[in-house]
Amino acid sequence: QVQLVESGGGLVQAGGSLRLSCASSTSILSLKSMGWYRQAPGKQRELVALIITSGGNTQYLDSVKGRFTMSRDNAKNTVYLQMSSLKPEDTAVYYCNAVQRDDAVFRDYVYWGQGTQVTVSS
Repeated sequence: QVQLVESGGGLVQAGGSLRLSCASSTSILSLKSMGWYRQAPGKQRELVALIITSGGNTQYLDSVKGRFTMSRDNAKNTVYLQMSSLKPEDTAVYYCNAVQRDDAVFRDYVYWGQGTQVTVSS
């Protein structure tokens, strides 16, 4: 069981910045991947950024490329999402996600944080 605790959301004006944090209860190096998703009212949850922990490759949603940066601190078992040049359309609840692979049973386990609200005013 992996517990994820997010922090850092809030209200910001358009053009501003926020940094989200997600602390994992287990070593992030033991996880297959970690990611940030978001869900706006009336919309489906979408992947914003993803790190494959073994290779370090990071993927981004097209609409956030160049504005958002996902990073990690292995020693703190924490991942971050630095969001800059925020737009009103970035308003959503942001969720941290972790995937843990169990090779013994060839199964992935998916875990979610509680979510943190990001509101960007125009």
